[in-house]
Amino acid sequence: MTQSVLKKYPVGIQTFSELITKGYLYIDKTEYVYRMTHSNSKYMFLSRPRRFGKSLLTSTLRTYFEGPKELFEGLAIEKLETEWTQYPVLHFDMSLGKHLDKDALNRYLHNMLENNEIRLGITTREAQDTNIRLTNLIMDAYAKYGKQVVVLIDEYDAPLLDVVHEERDLPTLRNVMRNFYSPLKACDPYLRYVFLTGITKFSQLSIFSELNNIQNISMVKEYAALCGITEEEMRTQMDADLDAFAEKTGMDKEQLVEKLKSYYDGYHFTWPSPDIYNPYSLMNAFGEGELNAYWFQSGTPTYLIEMLRKYHTLPSEIGKEEVSLDDFDVPLELATNYMPLLYQAGYLTIKNRSVEFDSYFLDLPNQEVRLGLMKGLVSSYVVRDTRQSNKVLREMARCLSRNDMDGALRLLQTFLSTVPYTDNTDYEGHYQQVLYIIFSLLGYYVDVEVHTPRGRVDVVMRTAHTLYIIEVKLDKSAGEAMGQIDLKHYPERFALCGLPIVKVGINFDSERHTIENWTIHADAE
Repeated sequence: MTQSVLKKYPVGIQTFSELITKGYLYIDKTEYVYRMTHSNSKYMFLSRPRRFGKSLLTSTLRTYFEGPKELFEGLAIEKLETEWTQYPVLHFDMSLGKHLDKDALNRYLHNMLENNEIRLGITTREAQDTNIRLTNLIMDAYAKYGKQVVVLIDEYDAPLLDVVHEERDLPTLRNVMRNFYSPLKACDPYLRYVFLTGITKFSQLSIFSELNNIQNISMVKEYAALCGITEEEMRTQMDADLDAFAEKTGMDKEQLVEKLKSYYDGYHFTWPSPDIYNPYSLMNAFGEGELNAYWFQSGTPTYLIEMLRKYHTLPSEIGKEEVSLDDFDVPLELATNYMPLLYQAGYLTIKNRSVEFDSYFLDLPNQEVRLGLMKGLVSSYVVRDTRQSNKVLREMARCLSRNDMDGALRLLQTFLSTVPYTDNTDYEGHYQQVLYIIFSLLGYYVDVEVHTPRGRVDVVMRTAHTLYIIEVKLDKSAGEAMGQIDLKHYPERFALCGLPIVKVGINFDSERHTIENWTIHADAE
């Protein structure tokens, strides 16, 4: 259905009834709701990154089971559902259960149980343990309403995310949550449907020790577009919005779509899968009329930076890898590398799959994530003062836009000379990673350790006008760096790229922690 009259964009609104009754744009996912609730499994789990629509989906399920048919008028489910049976619904939002110790977490769970009891008109029975209180609530609701009970648990893993890699607190909090979830299998005869969402995948052994029949639909292709927005949905249900956005920006409509695609598209949670846009960023972009890093600005990825440090992962190593399913789709407490968290948190996504070799190709999904991640890494590799780094980046971008690599390196040299000394910088690879982060933040294609027939190029960077081949040395000379480029004929590897090739030799000074000198030659071969 095309929006002939523009609706308000639901930034941060996660309640289905509010979207419908207050004139907000709703991307119709109700066909999936019908499919989920009429499948062979009544226990389902969905993992998606934060702000990807999990809470709105949970709210839509709650509204559907509570039965107000009029709210679904004009949506896909209106033609699919014929009975509209009302069920008692228990809804638990775990998102506020973060940063709590054992006692505080137990109080939080009791508070949510009490809220559900009040809403359903159930008299509280004395119970010290949350599992007993949940069991009583399910059975009492079943007895009062004469219908099986629906249990919806949103962000089930929120209380555990902060301690997932801590040996001290994780077991204690995990036991609290395991205790709370334990009735879900024992109460099976009284349950119509159970749905859980989360960011991470914890092992059934650790959390759902009894619930071994839950269906994980996170990588089921029929639900690939369950959360997020596909390009087809954007072009149909937001067609008039696209016209208005294009007019506001002065861009051609197709030009705008390409911009939106490069910034916010590119997610795949299984393969094959349609391209999925980040819904939070997309709605913000339409609402503000600008393309910014809305998703990244909504949360500080400090735990990601800590994860990369823990596994000694270099910025240039993130993504661009062919891996097996059990390299990234594993419970976080069993992870042995950075991939499971980055994949499940939305910083890596599936880009392709090889059925023949049973492997997946993971990479950063889009420009928003790439730039956001690199900004997070600047404080670790370069400087913590973002105002200072942003100023230098702007000036470097201006230089490179007019092919002035010399000017860009002068700015970088001055900038690095003002950065306080940090440990672990006395090796060539550190400065290679600094260049990788800086050029990535400028929005250019950049790669390191690029193979050629005669060796590996330290850094390759491509602007709209020029391909730069960069060799890095430490405590040697720029001439030696340039000599290596010429000796190994690196430009031959890129002769067919269609762009002028410029060779850059850079020497860093380990005592001053900045560029000592450089030399630049346009390749004439």
